[in-house]
Amino acid sequence: MSEADNPSTIEPVQPMDDDTFDRALIAGAFAIAATGGWRRVSVAGAAREAGLSLARARGRFPTRGALLLRFTRLADQAALSETPGTGTIRDRLFDLLMHRIDVLQANRAGVLALLAGLPADPAAALVLVVGNRRAMRWMLDAVGVSTSGPIGELRLRGLIAVWAWTLRAWHHDESADLSPTMAALDTALARAESAAAWLHGTRSKAKPVPPAPGASEPAPEAPS
Repeated sequence: MSEADNPSTIEPVQPMDDDTFDRALIAGAFAIAATGGWRRVSVAGAAREAGLSLARARGRFPTRGALLLRFTRLADQAALSETPGTGTIRDRLFDLLMHRIDVLQANRAGVLALLAGLPADPAAALVLVVGNRRAMRWMLDAVGVSTSGPIGELRLRGLIAVWAWTLRAWHHDESADLSPTMAALDTALARAESAAAWLHGTRSKAKPVPPAPGASEPAPEAPS
């Protein structure tokens, strides 16, 4: 009897861990979305598409919104797992946000279908708003930029705007290397940095106007 015919030599199938299960289920959901739109997606349908246990899918994801929220968290984990330890704050944010884009790119057709259907699906839109706000807070915290207090809220809103601009560029970017998306992200971060210096925790101030020749006192600064 060969080893292949001897049941005692066959290694048992290892159970799928939660992360692997979730990724497979999400891939199934986006495969359905790519061909039929996000409104066609259900947790049960995604499980069938991926060949996964319906009972386990139901236990982990009671709603389609929970599945979508898990996707945003996995994107965050992918970005934060490679948090750069050196470079400017702007450079590190660039790397983190591009890692999130890479996760979207891996499910491009399905994610584009999701985005296209958001105007008719306010529940999904709300999940993404909440998920993106939480994600951008994590990105700032990861590079050492405080998000507490009123100034922290301004920084957070600034990075949310940067992400929205980048996502819009990615939506139309059909290149293999995503260079237009990277250029858009770099431009958005540069503009945000220049506009209010929120990446460094300071407010931008105009340089005082030099006094006119012969004036005894300098001209007062304009109120900020």
